[in-house]
Amino acid sequence: MTAASTHDPARVPAGAGAAAVAHGEPLLELENLRVQFPVYGGFLLLKTGEVKAVDGVSFTLAAGETLGLVGESGCGKTTLGKAIVNILHVTAPSVQVSGRILFHRGAGKDAVDLATLSPKRMRPFRSNIQMIFQDPYASLNPRFTVGRIVEEPLAIHTPMTRAERQERVAWLLEKVGLGREQATRYPHEFSGGQRQRIGIARALATSPRLIVADEPVSALDVSIQAQVINLLQDLQEEFGLSYLFVAHDLSVVKHISNRIAVMYLGSLVELGPADEVYYRPLHPYTRALLSAVPLPNPERDRANRIFLTGDVPSPMAKPSGCGFRTRCPIAKPSCADAPPPLAGKGGGRFVACPWV
Repeated sequence: MTAASTHDPARVPAGAGAAAVAHGEPLLELENLRVQFPVYGGFLLLKTGEVKAVDGVSFTLAAGETLGLVGESGCGKTTLGKAIVNILHVTAPSVQVSGRILFHRGAGKDAVDLATLSPKRMRPFRSNIQMIFQDPYASLNPRFTVGRIVEEPLAIHTPMTRAERQERVAWLLEKVGLGREQATRYPHEFSGGQRQRIGIARALATSPRLIVADEPVSALDVSIQAQVINLLQDLQEEFGLSYLFVAHDLSVVKHISNRIAVMYLGSLVELGPADEVYYRPLHPYTRALLSAVPLPNPERDRANRIFLTGDVPSPMAKPSGCGFRTRCPIAKPSCADAPPPLAGKGGGRFVACPWV
């Protein structure tokens, strides 16, 4: 940007970006969120069951906070993220979403329940809620230049002129560590880490308040992972972003998160400050997850490893009561009676187990 320019590329016109919210105020509230996918079979394709991908999840995300969401593959983490940004109906029209996803728009404005919005009614809020997708190779249109990929949200959600959009695209590319001259190149000309930076620039384009990062570093080399994590932290500090950081690597989540939520079979089993959950886990499933984190000393690694018995149950046929009871080393007969609530243990910690 030249000194003579009057347009600040860091700013997006009012109505398209983020309203100021003081750090720590609630930004997003999930209340008993459930996401179910009907399963059809037989000659007449009748409904034969349903997959309970998200089963009664509740939590609050504060402005400026990073909440890490961890769990095994298939536990519902990505589905929960897609439910928040309201894109599930695009890929699965028959999906059933219930509960509330309250997005707080700022002082003097009522919270909006995103779960009730149609794609048309959701459109005004998309500039405030963006997503970074897991696969940097599949999430970018190979027929578009990088400049067009990053510019597209601006063309849809802002009244910027083309010159202003191009100026902001150049600024965004530089902000994520790329050169403005690379705007004319195509995604296949970049490495995986560079492609993920492009995805981050696209998510930042409209100055969102909330970014759902769906395993943004899982497809990258370890050295590149550190670069992307550090970039996300720098951008959060500069722009006051809030992250829902979805991952399965607890060490990565501990590094970037203020709090950690642990998910199993569509339900939260533990929630609390990142250091507390990482160093002093309470739920048996969290303990098992953490014991699987590699340690420098192989002998110590083997001695402290917790091995879970049995396989992860199908989300189509969850066990009665506690979903983890069929693999839990401290399960009791009463665990089959009813799902345990996420109960407070003090110090901001919550655990869905009465025996810890």
